[in-house]
Amino acid sequence: MPRPVARVLTLLELLQSGGLRTASELAGRLGVDERTVRHYIGHLTDLDVPVESVRGRYGGYRLAPGHRMPPLMLSDDEALAVLLGLVGGRWAGAASATGTAGDTATAKIRRVLPERLRLRLDALLGALAFTAPPGEALVPDSGILLPVADAVTHHRPVSIRYTASDGRRSERTLHPHGLVAHSGKWYLTAADLTAGEDRTFRLDRITDVRTLPGSFEPTEGPDPAERLLTALATAPYRYEVSLRVQGTAEHIHARLPAGIALVEDPPPPGDGKPGDGGPGEAEPGDADTGDADTETDGWSRVRLRVERLDWLPAVLASLDRPFVIERPDELRDLVAAFAERLRRSARRDPRDG
Repeated sequence: MPRPVARVLTLLELLQSGGLRTASELAGRLGVDERTVRHYIGHLTDLDVPVESVRGRYGGYRLAPGHRMPPLMLSDDEALAVLLGLVGGRWAGAASATGTAGDTATAKIRRVLPERLRLRLDALLGALAFTAPPGEALVPDSGILLPVADAVTHHRPVSIRYTASDGRRSERTLHPHGLVAHSGKWYLTAADLTAGEDRTFRLDRITDVRTLPGSFEPTEGPDPAERLLTALATAPYRYEVSLRVQGTAEHIHARLPAGIALVEDPPPPGDGKPGDGGPGEAEPGDADTGDADTETDGWSRVRLRVERLDWLPAVLASLDRPFVIERPDELRDLVAAFAERLRRSARRDPRDG
């Protein structure tokens, strides 16, 4: 699309958003001077778009009340942002407040999109998974996201250029499994043919993607979201933490999300062995929490890989469940020091300065 035409359409979008827009404001948004803005306004009026000019110190331009807007026109990036927002809101539960409005809005937008873009966005929605409410996640570059989604859907190999966290750059050949949005970031899970193993890649670190000829047969295994959470929880960090907690995986994940901790469910009742901290046997020194649920909950093993330990004592206390630290020993000292600080604060006389 020629640049002047694109700017006229952008000007129309700005005016359609409502309110009075000054010439200087419009010039700044369009990257032109005020004289060019007036020229573009003339183009709109020639197309029978009723643009009103308000004179005076606080004057500017606006659309006449009651003007019927033209058909929806979205760029690839705009359509991608809108559809992902609708899908993400539905996944997070926002759709429950609006009934089927999200579904009908998605259908309307899809109907007015060019077939080329509609098919690519359909491929993306079919390949995408969420592990948590999207929150402030930014929409990735459509030039990366859309071809990757197409490769996931149609089982096509891709070649990518990737920049690792330490700045190293490489070119890799992948068999992509799926796309996952997690905690504000976007990830691609794939079989890395270059390294000969399954890997996880941040989309914002992919600088180029090229679809290769042929196709591949997808392998059996966990879904992409589970692959990502397992990869994040087992990534190499400074400390390997192993705990046993008297509680269910659901209760533990409320404080230690799946992307941080791997939780092995407790064995069935009656499988616990004396002295192993299993169901029905508390560890020496465990305090009675008074919670009836802990009387029936088994002991789960929790594994984490973390760079720092200082945040864990407060999280373990918030679990409100008996726990045993298997390793590292440094965590025992941190928990003991945290408990001592709590004890001193609880016994401090409020009359003391």
